[in-house]
Amino acid sequence: MKRKLFSTIAVVVCAMSYGQDVSDALRYSMDNIQGTARFRAMGGAFGALGGDMSALSLNPAGSAVFASSHASFTLSVLNTSNDTQFFNGLTNSTDSKFDINQGGAVFVFQNSNPNSNWKKFTLGFAYDKTADFNNNWISSGTNNRSVDNYFLSFADGKRLDEISTLPGESFTDAYSDIGSIYGFGHQQAFLGFESFIIDPLADSDDNTQYVSNIAPGSFNQQNALNSRGYNGKFSFNFATQYKDQLYLGANLNTHFINYERTTFFTETNNNAGSLVNTVNFENNLFTTGAGFSFQLGTILKLSDGMRLGFSYDSPTWFRINEETSQFIRTVRNEEGSNLALTIDPRIINIYPEYRLKTPGRITASLAYVIGLQGLISLDYSRKDYGNTEFRPISDSFFRIQNELISRNLTVANTLRLGGEYRIKQVSLRGGYRFEESPYADKTAMSDLNAVSFGLGYNFGNLKLDLAYEYVTREFGEQLFNVGLTDRALIDATNNNIFLTMSFEL
Repeated sequence: MKRKLFSTIAVVVCAMSYGQDVSDALRYSMDNIQGTARFRAMGGAFGALGGDMSALSLNPAGSAVFASSHASFTLSVLNTSNDTQFFNGLTNSTDSKFDINQGGAVFVFQNSNPNSNWKKFTLGFAYDKTADFNNNWISSGTNNRSVDNYFLSFADGKRLDEISTLPGESFTDAYSDIGSIYGFGHQQAFLGFESFIIDPLADSDDNTQYVSNIAPGSFNQQNALNSRGYNGKFSFNFATQYKDQLYLGANLNTHFINYERTTFFTETNNNAGSLVNTVNFENNLFTTGAGFSFQLGTILKLSDGMRLGFSYDSPTWFRINEETSQFIRTVRNEEGSNLALTIDPRIINIYPEYRLKTPGRITASLAYVIGLQGLISLDYSRKDYGNTEFRPISDSFFRIQNELISRNLTVANTLRLGGEYRIKQVSLRGGYRFEESPYADKTAMSDLNAVSFGLGYNFGNLKLDLAYEYVTREFGEQLFNVGLTDRALIDATNNNIFLTMSFEL
């Protein structure tokens, strides 16, 4: 066989061949600021309040509410429990993580001119974790569709000499060359063919049709996912106070992504006439990225107690890099003997950098402060996930993905409600958060509900705050994005604890 060279080899895997999809776009578009314990205890309803380091990430005008320079940092314990149903199987998995999820400081500069209406301005720097990717779950059950559908989907229409080894060529060299010349899809067809899962209809270089060596019937399937990493944001803040009624602020934000995921899929069968009875298929993804966004905000005091807030979050413009690796192992029965074959190329596929624009957000807020006794606050946010875009939009593959995004993702509204009651140095807090699903079809992801409560103690220049948050959401996770697209249904529950130390500088 002779492999045809259609393009110049410039990278390990040719451009746009990995197949970024809706789930990738959504993963980096959703933000969930973990914030300070006070912020979390009150459901994140701080858009019209300010005076908290994490409030800056919601409304940058909030730093001008501080009467003096301020700093804080927050420790968290995040626990996730997943109940996973896949056909007739039900499994449970848990994961816990200890982390520093917030830190920053605001410096307040009073205007020394008593005749000026501009009372003060502030400069601030803050770090907030905006998403935590630490998760694991296992789906297990009996399916009537096999993983052969995945490999047949990629092999269909591809020439045999483009997805197979040359005489004397190793699996490693073939996998690398095929990826460099043809891309990810050809690599998947190569793994299916060389592992005996699929065979060509005709043993010729120009064959483009394939059949499965796995007979129809029932299949015991298990898919284990383990992911880790996070999204983070550094904010550079400027705000000012005009008279006693108006606060204005702006943030310049730098974002970063660090995401790692491993999936290990196992399928076994005892179907009559099946050549291949066992398939083990591992996929690893490593993603890094950096981005930029800005925020504008204002807080207006209508009276001593009533406050209004409004903020605008620009889209985030990311540049993202991805690497993948794979291996496959099959066991086939030939003339009564079980023969195992492992294809482990030990190749890291490095993909060209791509760009992602996440949607912007608007937030309107209302709060009422009851003197020194307490307060109640309400925030409403709107974010249209259908505006998420892979770029460049001139690329034909990205254009198709953007059309799928606009059809499958929609507007998600968020409601946050929080309250605080003070008894001398002690503050009692509670909150509720509701987030709509970003999917038009809520079987892919349900709405989110969260309740929280906490307390704080004021030592003077030092404050300690503690919060607990309970979060629930259901979602469906596809086994693969093509071919075998059955979903595992996951009921996720989060129990989170936050501890914040804040002090006046």
